[in-house]
Amino acid sequence: MGRAHEVRKVAMAKTAAKKAKLYSRYGKEIYLAAKAGGPEPDGNLALRRLIEKAKKEQVPADVIKRAIDKVKSGATENYEPIQFEGFGPGNSTLIVKCLTDNINRTISQVRPAFTKAKSKLGAEGSVAYLYDIESTVIFGGMDEEEALDALIMADVEPKDLITMDDGKIKVIGEPTDLNKIKTAIEEVKPDVEFDVDEITTTPQSTVELEGDDMMLFERLMGLLDECDDVDQVFHNVSNYDDGEEE
Repeated sequence: MGRAHEVRKVAMAKTAAKKAKLYSRYGKEIYLAAKAGGPEPDGNLALRRLIEKAKKEQVPADVIKRAIDKVKSGATENYEPIQFEGFGPGNSTLIVKCLTDNINRTISQVRPAFTKAKSKLGAEGSVAYLYDIESTVIFGGMDEEEALDALIMADVEPKDLITMDDGKIKVIGEPTDLNKIKTAIEEVKPDVEFDVDEITTTPQSTVELEGDDMMLFERLMGLLDECDDVDQVFHNVSNYDDGEEE
């Protein structure tokens, strides 16, 4: 019973840490969206979309409200995106995305994580060319022809449009077209619910790790997860279970 309690305690702590990081990320992103386009969702499409997505991921209303209230009160927080590219064990690659108000602090968190896991940071562009950055939107309630017609009517040219095994439609487009794709579908089907609507960073090819390589990769991912400034980590390891839905 004691062992089971400890395992449960560790699992709960891990879940709490993931939630805290998710809330922090959305708090910063919502603040920036509100600062850039105004704090009223009705007049700021990007903010409205972000709030919808945050609610879908069960981000508490208070987290959303605090971020918007900061803008309304005139509080100034200067966040900027920074991306690290690196090489892990066994031909693995990683893209680490951060949103930070102190780049030197972020570097001092990320660099040691790679070093301790016998991995190395690469120069800008050393890994990014191995990944595709795209808009991915998945929804139901329409067939492929209807979805394509809706996109054409809105002058949106998808990179790909696929009917998935469960009958849902997957639209892949340029990263700048996410809101255009969603709006085009909503114009035809106002009550549509999007299962996925995000900018995805997808490896063009994957690797599988075993033994010591997997142990080192798991250590690297754990250390990066502990970095407060790290928001998202993308990688090409197909058999690593991060405990989240892709």
